[in-house]
Amino acid sequence: MNLRPYSADDWERLCFIHDAARVHELQASGLMQAFLTLEHAAQNEGLFDGEVIVAEVEGEVSGFAAYTEGELTWLYVDPSRYKQGIGRRLLRHAIEASAGTISTEVLVGNETALALYLSEGFKVVRRVDGKLAGNESFAASGYELQRTAGEA
Repeated sequence: MNLRPYSADDWERLCFIHDAARVHELQASGLMQAFLTLEHAAQNEGLFDGEVIVAEVEGEVSGFAAYTEGELTWLYVDPSRYKQGIGRRLLRHAIEASAGTISTEVLVGNETALALYLSEGFKVVRRVDGKLAGNESFAASGYELQRTAGEA
């Protein structure tokens, strides 16, 4: 597996990965009606506000993460590549890049993502009930998670 910075040539794969994985995420959270494609969500939700890194497996982009100093904002893996360590590797890269406290959010019901974050030393800070970020016409509940260097 190779991690590298995003390039514009990766856009189609990112769209495919996000859209396929987002369906799973929203189904698990009971929010399937709130689905938006990456093409519609990327700008409003700040995909490129920080660093974007992709994971290549066998020469194909198979996952991506976006993060800023102290916050993991996006993490998606091609569903055909689930359970191969791609998400964990991307997450660890974002953790190392933050070199301090890093936070993220997970929708209630997305137990697979929650388990990944908890296994990497994140702790649930609080539950938030409100509107779904990026598609505010839908009510949603999520967890704010945080990990502080040295506490894993």
